Amino acid sequence: MISMNKKKNERTQKKLGFQPISGLFDKFQLEDKGGYITQEFQDYGYRLAIALDDLTHVSLYMRLAKKEKRSLLEKALAFVIDSQARSKPKLFMWKLKQLKDQLGTIEE
Repeated sequence: MISMNKKKNERTQKKLGFQPISGLFDKFQLEDKGGYITQEFQDYGYRLAIALDDLTHVSLYMRLAKKEKRSLLEKALAFVIDSQARSKPKLFMWKLKQLKDQLGTIEE
């Protein structure tokens, strides 16, 4: 009698779609890339490095994302993406400096 009730309960749970909480996220696997990105600016800096194809200088882009205005970084990135430059990181840094200089003359 007990085994029939147990089978009936198992079928009922399967019909209703109930599952234990411990198995809720078993289907999802996160990819661990070995980094420790905990802040938003770190993520943005990492994305800049990927867009500029310059993963060797990720820390530079993270520092820029933390210190510089986001609008300047986005304008410089858009300029680089629209160009056909051989060296995207160099062009990015040049355009960022140019934008900062223009902003400095406007504010003065």
